[in-house]
Amino acid sequence: MSENAAKNARELLLKEYRGVLSTHSKSMPGFPFGSVVPYCLDAQGRPLILISRIAQHTHNLQRDGKCSLLVGERGAEDVQAAGRLTLLAEARQLVEPSAIEAAAERYYRYFPDSRDYHSAHDFDFWVLQPVRWRFIGGFGAIHWLQDVELANPHAGDAERGMLEHMNADHAAAIAHYVQLAGLPTHSPAQLVGIDSEGFHLRIGKGLHWLAFPTSCNNPGAVRQALVLLARAEAWPTAGQVSA
Repeated sequence: MSENAAKNARELLLKEYRGVLSTHSKSMPGFPFGSVVPYCLDAQGRPLILISRIAQHTHNLQRDGKCSLLVGERGAEDVQAAGRLTLLAEARQLVEPSAIEAAAERYYRYFPDSRDYHSAHDFDFWVLQPVRWRFIGGFGAIHWLQDVELANPHAGDAERGMLEHMNADHAAAIAHYVQLAGLPTHSPAQLVGIDSEGFHLRIGKGLHWLAFPTSCNNPGAVRQALVLLARAEAWPTAGQVSA
C-alpha cells in the first residue's frame, strides 16, 4: 500500500511544476507565510527552487529553513477528490559553485526565462531536503510517507546527451508523443528532462510529464521506451517495455 502511495505521490510531484511554499514568517512570528514557486527536481529527486534574495520567503528561510511545499493536481474540478502532496522539508541554499552550475543547467531547461533572473536580479538556488511527506490520493487515501524522492540515474551527461539527440534528430517522434498524450499543440514541444519513470516535455511555458510503461534505469531502456512510444497508436500499458 505505502509503496503504491509513494509511487503515486512521486508521479504527482513530477507532473506538477509549481506549488505553495510555506515558511515561518520573520515579520509576523508564529504565522505561516505562503507563496507560489515553480520547481523542478534535482538529480536526487528533491525540489529545486530559484528565489529572490529580497523576497519575503527567502528572508524567512534564512532565519528558519523549516518549510513545506504543497502540490495539487493541476486543473482538478473537485479538489477534495484530487491528489495533493505536502512535503515537510529543510530548505538549503546552494553555495558550492559546482552545485550551482548543475542546478542552473537543470533548472534552465525547465524554465528558460529564469536565466536572466539568476544573473541580473540576485536570485539563488535552494533545494528542499525532504523530512516527511503527506500524500492524499483522494477520499480515504491518506498516507504519511518516507522516501518519496527517487534519485535520477540519468542525471548529468547521459540525460543531457539523450535530450540533445531527441530534440535535434527526432522532432517527429516528440510530436507523436504530444499527440498520443493529448497535449497542447500551440508550440513545438521540447524534451527537457528524463528520469527513470518518464520524461518531461516543455510546450510554450507549460511543462508536462509523461510516464514510461515501466521503469527505465539505463539509456538503453530509455531508448527502447522512446522507440516503442514513437511507433505506438495508443499509450502503452505497464509491462510492454523491459528495463
